[in-house]
Amino acid sequence: MVREDKVLMSVKELRRLHVIHQVIEKKVTQGTASGLLGLTDRQIRRISQRVQELGEKGIAHRSRGKPSNRQIDPQTKVKALGLYEKQYGDFGPTLAAEKLRERDRIPISDETLRLWLLEAGIDHFKRRKRPHRQWRERKTHRGELVQMDGSHHKWLEDRGPACVLMAYIDDASGRVYAQFYAYEGTIPAMDSFKRYIKRHGLPLAVYADKHTTYKSPAEPTIEEQLEGQEPMSQFERAVSELGVEMIHAHSPQAKGRIERLFGTFQDRLIKEMRLAGITTMEEANRFLGGYLPIYNRRFTIRPAQSADLHRPIPKRYDLDRTLCIKTERALRNDFTVAHNRTLYQIQDNLRAHRVTVEERLDGSLRITHQGQRLRCHVIAHRPVKAHELPKILVRKRGTKPAPDHPWKRTFELRKKKEASASIP
Repeated sequence: MVREDKVLMSVKELRRLHVIHQVIEKKVTQGTASGLLGLTDRQIRRISQRVQELGEKGIAHRSRGKPSNRQIDPQTKVKALGLYEKQYGDFGPTLAAEKLRERDRIPISDETLRLWLLEAGIDHFKRRKRPHRQWRERKTHRGELVQMDGSHHKWLEDRGPACVLMAYIDDASGRVYAQFYAYEGTIPAMDSFKRYIKRHGLPLAVYADKHTTYKSPAEPTIEEQLEGQEPMSQFERAVSELGVEMIHAHSPQAKGRIERLFGTFQDRLIKEMRLAGITTMEEANRFLGGYLPIYNRRFTIRPAQSADLHRPIPKRYDLDRTLCIKTERALRNDFTVAHNRTLYQIQDNLRAHRVTVEERLDGSLRITHQGQRLRCHVIAHRPVKAHELPKILVRKRGTKPAPDHPWKRTFELRKKKEASASIP
């Protein structure tokens, strides 16, 4: 059975073939055809000759179906796929191609690797559909808005303890600052914010979610209701004292930039630390010191306006006094203050009913009144009250013995013996 040869041609080649047939049939001159097809007269003559010799398939390029002279060596492809399977199995094509270039000296593009992986049936990196969201335009100046949040994740996988990444991203430029902590709370938030403002300055506003660290869940007091205020968390109070506006997001999607940053870091940063052999939180923070500048140089964008709205920290600001947990406590008549089940003796003589206890970021504690530090010391042995004594030491008064008490039985026996002895 004789099969017909099928020639697959593009629209461009079909158009070119039609004009070449007109040239062969002497209906169109070679000069006119060259103008119509954007080719030289010499190319028109060569194509016409091939079509006359080979038929319609002569219109196709003669390198069609042949391997490219610039193709990558098949052994390199096998080696790259083997390394991907052994070391980079959960990497995306972009990050895997970077590591193959940096660590294994295999210079391939991410698109080439992506096609190879798809050919091999590996498609776990395909993007999934997500719901539509309204895009918000970036701020125009650096320091105009900084998004912050904490990410709970197995950053060290099974090699080290669980930790939280406290991260900051500038809304206008995408510049990132981050630090690892053991948990997400007031102290880590204040410490990371202190490190950020020492490096970049005070932003105009901070954008965070409604985690209890950033927004107090307490109901407003009567005084706050009369003044039209809402209760503030310790972090919100500290940020307000520094002149920074606190904005709360109503959903994770509202602060999408930092959420996408966490998605990127949970993919790239984890694998970078795995390759570097990071096993402790201290090592992870040192690694961030060298990783973030490289990341920022690559992914930071130029804001719409060049002005930087970060403010320098005024010299009159005592950051340790502002970025701390402040709690009001009653000053007793004996000049003692109770805080966290510990009793403190105030050594200064002052007229006050309440004082402020400051828990600093370094773990120290200070008691102040109207901004002035008070001298104090811990009372090591607190006096024991009567109700706290062991029951055996407590003397009960006016308690009548029970009818069957041993004392009563002894007394009754003694009376019976005396009565029997008096009988003649």
